[in-house]
Amino acid sequence: MADILVVDDDESIRCALRMYLERDGHHIVEAENGLQGVRVLEEKSIDLVITDILMPEKDGLEMIRILRKEYPHIRIIAISAGGRVGSMDYLMMAKGLGANHVLSKPFRCGQLVILVNELLNMN
Repeated sequence: MADILVVDDDESIRCALRMYLERDGHHIVEAENGLQGVRVLEEKSIDLVITDILMPEKDGLEMIRILRKEYPHIRIIAISAGGRVGSMDYLMMAKGLGANHVLSKPFRCGQLVILVNELLNMN
């Protein structure tokens, strides 16, 4: 069982990810933007972060920069549906900043659970 932070401004996505990941035995903490996500990291021990890229307050790219600087041991999965330049452009930026895996929305929750478990089992 791992402590996972899910950061996404879409409540329905946070809810779906929480349901699937809790069913797999993980403890989930939610944040609706990167600013709230950083606050959670200051207060709780987190093993893995799943972050959307395009969010208000502090976006996922900023969050990945902070994670890699302040919490280099935390595994990161970046997710995005795109924006003006398309999801793959943002996801490639996220990968370049240090995300361990990236997924383009929409994705299958089962696929995400597999990635989460692979990352958590890395040494």
